[in-house]
Amino acid sequence: MTEWPKGVAKPAIRALNAAGYTQLEQLEKVNLSTLKHLHGMGPKALLAIEAALKESRMQDE
Repeated sequence: MTEWPKGVAKPAIRALNAAGYTQLEQLEKVNLSTLKHLHGMGPKALLAIEAALKESRMQDE
């Protein structure tokens, strides 16, 4: 199991895992509106994922 960003609650993690996402890096090319429709994915989790992805991109530059 991978470390998800702080703010991603267990229901959201279960939703991500059920959809086949096990690592944050897998979400780089996924539209956040797609994630929003996953059962268990709330606004706080989406914001945390979005912030973590932006931070990851900045570190890669």
